[in-house]
Amino acid sequence: MTALDHPAAAPPDFDSPAHQARLAELYRDLDAVGMTPLWTTREGLMPSTPRPTAVPHRWRWAELYPLAARSAELVPVGRGGERRAISLGNPGLPGDPYTTPTLWAAIQYLGPREHAPEHRHSQSAFRFVLEGEGVWTVVDGDPVAMRRGDLLLTPGWHFHGHQNVSDTPMAWLDGLDIPFVAQTDQGFFEFGPEEVRDRRTPERSDNERLWGGPGLTPVGALGARPCSPLMAYRWVHTDAALTAQLELAAEGVAGTLVEPGHAAVRFTNPTTGGDALTTMRTEMHRLAAGTTTRRTRTSASSVWQVFSGGGTVVLDGQEQDLQHGDVVAVPAWTEFGLRSEAGLDLFTFSDAPIFEKLSLLRTAVSA
Repeated sequence: MTALDHPAAAPPDFDSPAHQARLAELYRDLDAVGMTPLWTTREGLMPSTPRPTAVPHRWRWAELYPLAARSAELVPVGRGGERRAISLGNPGLPGDPYTTPTLWAAIQYLGPREHAPEHRHSQSAFRFVLEGEGVWTVVDGDPVAMRRGDLLLTPGWHFHGHQNVSDTPMAWLDGLDIPFVAQTDQGFFEFGPEEVRDRRTPERSDNERLWGGPGLTPVGALGARPCSPLMAYRWVHTDAALTAQLELAAEGVAGTLVEPGHAAVRFTNPTTGGDALTTMRTEMHRLAAGTTTRRTRTSASSVWQVFSGGGTVVLDGQEQDLQHGDVVAVPAWTEFGLRSEAGLDLFTFSDAPIFEKLSLLRTAVSA
């Protein structure tokens, strides 16, 4: 008799009490040795689209700044806490001071004549100045002035401290990849000198003198670097580039805008043409009066801050108005759109470079 001559076995009765008892025993034994069956978890492990735990959220600058100022009356800046920085925690991530699962945004406040001691860490950081001046951030001993509209970089493992040489306080937006570094167990931190090493207040830092000419690379410093060697991207250059894009488009020059009425620049590494920081993309966007952007979704998460003007942001179909200084968290795969009123300038940073390098980034644009 061959195998084909045997009658087919009766299919198991999956609903029988005996079968269910054996199945429950299997699940208990799997759990005891740390195993989880895919057939019970596929929806959570492999969803059809991203299901972020972070939620879209807007913080009002009119509420953030007074709280930061109050903290200066009660909390000194010094060794240990290091910075008077207050993170913007996403309501969907309770217990974590994270703005998105990979990005950390905070308001940092430095009072008159205060200085924040030097330290360094594996996390990359930047500072974007909404308003004011009088602070110099000293990066690896090079004092860099901070002024309205400027983007200042502190790539990972660069020593940095801050000094306010003015008689007025100053606050700015901090952005770091703290959550991403924490989730991947890559965090390192080291104290530097108690005092800021260089108390000079030069108009132009050494790195700007060497790298500050747009499109000009010093031959003696040729060679790709992972992060930008330029620590300051000045508003005067950013503003001029955005203005020119809109002017050229109005003159009929094609290929100057992201979409009608929408100009944007990306802050890049002059040695590679890639992003200025390895884990975070930084950009400035300008919407002409009355402009409405297309609705988009991307698997990257982002944070936006209104630099000037006003308008509306659409987050998964929900509209919220935007005013000067407001900060918005946009989790992965959130439908996102903007509308300007009399004009709108926004700074944004995202985790897109990470997912581009891993070939994971996806974007969808509404018709």
